[in-house]
Amino acid sequence: MNRFLGFVKKEFQHIFRDVRTLVILFGLPIVMIVLFGYVVTTEIRDVEVGIWDRSMDQASIRATQKIFSSGYFVPAGYLEREEEIGELFRSGRAKVVVVFEAGFQKHLQTEKGAAIKLITDASDANSAQLAQTYLQGVLMNYFQSLNQNINVPWSVNLHSRMFYNEEMKGAYMFVPGLMALILMLICALMTSVTITREKEFGTMELLLASPLKPREIILGKVTPYVLLSFVNAMTIVVLGNLVFHVPVVGSIWLLMLECMLYITLALSLGVLISTSAKTQQVAMVMSLLGLMLPTILLSGFIFPIDNMPKVLQWFSAIMPARWFIVIVKNIMLKGTGFAFIWKETLILLGMTLFFILAAVKRFKIRLQ
Repeated sequence: MNRFLGFVKKEFQHIFRDVRTLVILFGLPIVMIVLFGYVVTTEIRDVEVGIWDRSMDQASIRATQKIFSSGYFVPAGYLEREEEIGELFRSGRAKVVVVFEAGFQKHLQTEKGAAIKLITDASDANSAQLAQTYLQGVLMNYFQSLNQNINVPWSVNLHSRMFYNEEMKGAYMFVPGLMALILMLICALMTSVTITREKEFGTMELLLASPLKPREIILGKVTPYVLLSFVNAMTIVVLGNLVFHVPVVGSIWLLMLECMLYITLALSLGVLISTSAKTQQVAMVMSLLGLMLPTILLSGFIFPIDNMPKVLQWFSAIMPARWFIVIVKNIMLKGTGFAFIWKETLILLGMTLFFILAAVKRFKIRLQ
């Protein structure tokens, strides 16, 4: 036991002496949190909107004021003719143009309805759809409140509410996904590289000639990254809460246990990669291309799984990050307990056992 603890201590010393390793371990999570929080977001802010008010009456002016007081939109100019819409889009000075029909207030009062046309620059389809949805919501809320002062035979009041994320913050989506991505990359990448380095430099034979058994060598290599990856997971949770106000509604202890399970899975996958890679460069390429892209594209982190073709949905089922993201969202956002995530936990546990057995078997073959 003393030999094993001494070996683990030596590995910690190697990690803390390597500046590049420390940057990856502790700098990468902070940089990615900041980037995803302030750059990669599904929210819209300060969208430039052009106004073509063909009525210029009190109702259309108040509706325009409501748009710009919502906090999502800023004025890009007032138009006087239809040709200016294309000029505004081509110059990039506006993303959306709102067109009020002539006699807007009169139609609103006499016919109980008036027309507003929303014209969007769909060269960026996602941004255009978001801006249109936000604009429709602002205008609908305004005219529903206005409808209370108009005597109509009947009316329908439509009320909607968002559970768990009422303000539709993008951080609620990317923090669980980012935790899955970072832990998978750091655990698998660093583990595969550190073991491959020993083989590449020819020092693995020296370790095997020591009194330590092969499994003790692997555990000694992996143990520091278990602890450091756990610190990373908690750092992401704390930063998400303090900076972006993402709550942890459920049990923090259950969240920690699930993180440890996912970290163990990722580390075992890293050991498995190291059994096939002969050099550190090959290990890095296998870890980055084989894990990063599938985790981003097929885990539901950014793109909804339900919108994917059936073949890709089946393929996403073997992605560990998919199930971990479901677990984290349930614990952090919904506050559910183990009774609601036991299936996903069993899937991760089964994957972990599979990768551990495969890694042990291949590692023994390569070292004989």
